[in-house]
Amino acid sequence: MAQFTRNNRIDPYKNFKFRVYFAGIPDPIAGMSKVGALKRTTETVSHRDGGDNSTPRHSPGTSKFEPITFERGVTHDPAFEEWANLVYSTNGDAAISLANFRRDLRVDLLNEQGVVAKSYLIFRCWVSEYTALPELDANANATAIEMATVQNEGWVRDLDVREVAET
Repeated sequence: MAQFTRNNRIDPYKNFKFRVYFAGIPDPIAGMSKVGALKRTTETVSHRDGGDNSTPRHSPGTSKFEPITFERGVTHDPAFEEWANLVYSTNGDAAISLANFRRDLRVDLLNEQGVVAKSYLIFRCWVSEYTALPELDANANATAIEMATVQNEGWVRDLDVREVAET
């Protein structure tokens, strides 16, 4: 059986090794356990030519980027809570930070050896939904998970990250 590849790796990457960073901060966000899909949808614009009434033509319209959900175990690291609080304050609207509530993020996908295999830059993100504590249940045996849903204005793959030789 022939393998049609343009690179050295045949096996797909696993989805359980990754890191998430705030732009400009060298350390990854602590305790990250889940990152939602990076999804882009482009609308279809249909039109018909005047002389061909039976076959519509299609072309791309506007694109939108779906919100991304981030989940992590509840820790003493206040990074998500402080970020989420930049768009809401119990002190009123004047206490909201219009200058700092958007952040760029980076998501690194790692190979099995822990080396960055792919990296994505996510632009102008802000927290639209925040769960500080999950439902608590004395009968459960689970980790408490903090969640943030993040709106964004697009993402791109970081092409400076190249395939590494695996040993």
